[in-house]
Amino acid sequence: MTGREILHKMKEKVGLSSSADSGKGKSKMSRNITHGFHLVKAKSHHDMEDYVVAQFKEVDDNELGLFAIFDGHLSHVIPDYLRSHLFDTILKEPNFWTEPENAMRRAYRITDTKILEKAGDLGRGGSTAVTAILINCQKLVVANVGDSRVVMCKNGVAKQLSVDHEPSTEREDIENRGGFVSTFPGDVPRVDGQLAVARAFGDKNLKEHLSSEPDVAMEMIDDDTDCIILASDGLWKVMSNQEAVDTIKNIKDARSAAKRLTEEALNRRSSDDISCVVVKFQ
Repeated sequence: MTGREILHKMKEKVGLSSSADSGKGKSKMSRNITHGFHLVKAKSHHDMEDYVVAQFKEVDDNELGLFAIFDGHLSHVIPDYLRSHLFDTILKEPNFWTEPENAMRRAYRITDTKILEKAGDLGRGGSTAVTAILINCQKLVVANVGDSRVVMCKNGVAKQLSVDHEPSTEREDIENRGGFVSTFPGDVPRVDGQLAVARAFGDKNLKEHLSSEPDVAMEMIDDDTDCIILASDGLWKVMSNQEAVDTIKNIKDARSAAKRLTEEALNRRSSDDISCVVVKFQ
């Protein structure tokens, strides 16, 4: 086995990945719950800027499913930093087990502050994020900033759990902070004419006008839950929530499902990096 193959196996085992890659895993608490992920790089000259976390982790007598998509802009360093640090920060919050939603909000704020403090080392740019924590196979807590998205499917019906933070919908807040939203150059609304999302980690030069406050949601897992999908906007730009769940409804293997979604996004001519995590409840 080559060194590259050994590194790939190590990364797959712990659920960390970047670049064109894939992996899978399963819950020890419930054999019916599996996950898979797949990433493909866009046809662009910059480095891959999407990073994924997908793993089950035992903490004391509990099991946590940790899933995330970090989609960088003008940077692959900051999403990689988030991949390495954000979940650790969340789990260190003293009220995580009693108030996981509040713990995630606080951890997002703490992490963004650290990124801004380390701007000299981490460089410019920033990253969107969507995180989902599955607690003991029963409770799903989701948080996000930006336009990566998590969708749950119950009885074949898609339900979006995250919020797309678009400059056009948050124009008033941006303007109240002293910024502006412009579609020049191009036709996409951008904060100060630069960034096409209204919330993100990093982006020190825009931070006065840009929020890093996450939206947080909680859902219970029941017998009607089919799957959850986390994906970067490279998928959602070309596919609706219902189209995504319909695409994988007959695919039992979670990694095959994630790969199928990225392939469909490419078939629909998505030009962005595409990363996808699928969690199957069978």
